[in-house]
Amino acid sequence: MGVELTSGRNVLGGPLRACSFDPLTGFFRDGCCRTRGEDEGQHVICARVTQEFLSYSLSRGNDLITPRPEWRFAGLKPGDRWCLCAARWLEAWKAGVAPPVVLESTHEKALEVVPLDVLQAYAYQPVRPDSA
Repeated sequence: MGVELTSGRNVLGGPLRACSFDPLTGFFRDGCCRTRGEDEGQHVICARVTQEFLSYSLSRGNDLITPRPEWRFAGLKPGDRWCLCAARWLEAWKAGVAPPVVLESTHEKALEVVPLDVLQAYAYQPVRPDSA
């Protein structure tokens, strides 16, 4: 069992940026999708969850919707950012319900499970009004 944290690099090769502080996410609940040896789920993909993904995850036995105060977990709603397990994101992608990915906040370890071109195809694009 390693005690060293993995480097803070994202899938684009830059510094790993925070995913979310509200709700507070990450394997270490520090807002970042960092990992280390005991993180068997590899919670390394920062996603902006959708209702379709949340429903799918619930159907697969992982309830991310119901509040669990005993775990200091308020439950997720569509639009929240959350560090997802790389394998679950890939499973959701294969099922056609993968949520958008925040590439700058997705740890490079995700590339061991999901190819970069797939992640890039699901890159979160904030909606910005036209400036015309």
